[in-house]
Amino acid sequence: MSGIQWKQITLEDESIIKSYYEKEQSRSCEYTFANNLLWSPHYQTKYAVIEDMLVFISSEETFSVSFPLGDGNRKRVMEVLFSYFEEMGKSFRMHMVTPDQFQELEALYPGKFRIEYDRDAADYIYESEKLISLSGKKLHSKRNHLNRFKEEHANWQYESITAENKQECLEMAEKWRELNGCEEDEGKEAEFCVTLNALKNMERLGLKGGLIRMDGEVIAFSLGEPVCRDTFVVHIEKAYAHIQGAYPIINQQFAEHEAADYQYVNREEDMGAEGLRKAKLSYRPVFLQEKGLVTFQ
Repeated sequence: MSGIQWKQITLEDESIIKSYYEKEQSRSCEYTFANNLLWSPHYQTKYAVIEDMLVFISSEETFSVSFPLGDGNRKRVMEVLFSYFEEMGKSFRMHMVTPDQFQELEALYPGKFRIEYDRDAADYIYESEKLISLSGKKLHSKRNHLNRFKEEHANWQYESITAENKQECLEMAEKWRELNGCEEDEGKEAEFCVTLNALKNMERLGLKGGLIRMDGEVIAFSLGEPVCRDTFVVHIEKAYAHIQGAYPIINQQFAEHEAADYQYVNREEDMGAEGLRKAKLSYRPVFLQEKGLVTFQ
């Protein structure tokens, strides 16, 4: 028997999970405790420490595990995982594996695995300086959008999210939910629930937040955190799409106020949404962090 004790992710598990992430230093957006905790109900995620290595399991659609992180014997952990899948009568699957991680698997088990990269799951990584300055020909139209917003709305302002203004963000999120038909879309509704929980628990989770106020009203907000030494990840960004320039201004201002000390900003994946992909590509990512599903050959 594999003897793995899978555990629900709770706030009390923060120090355990973070201790393994500190050893890994990955730029993937999944590698933060806040992300794991907030999305665990949706992806039905649990975790276990096996031979001093951290592994997650998701049973959302079909069983799959994450790449083992830590200083333990990775081959021994892999053997435990193979046994577990066998006991469960399931085919082995490992999700969100980066090219570097796949190379490590290949070195341990030459020719045993194949990987299928999922373009919809690739993270968009940008140079923070470019998101802040929007310099260069390729971002000329972005500068224009920003300047037009500033000219048309002289009374806009950026604020960090605090206990004093958080309620306004929660109220704006509720309005955003109505405007975007979240109740009819399971994915959007899950995202809305994550947004509310992230706002409510942002201090406890160590998330940084920023908002844009116009005519005294909150029209956009964003939440994020460092994912490793050189990369800040933006988990949540909400703005009123009918206000021209609302998304560009929160994007630029949040990067300027919260991510300027980091070389890169990870703005997460596009989930295959055509409009979102077009918008993310228009900001000229410096590279995409690929991730794929690993199965036996």
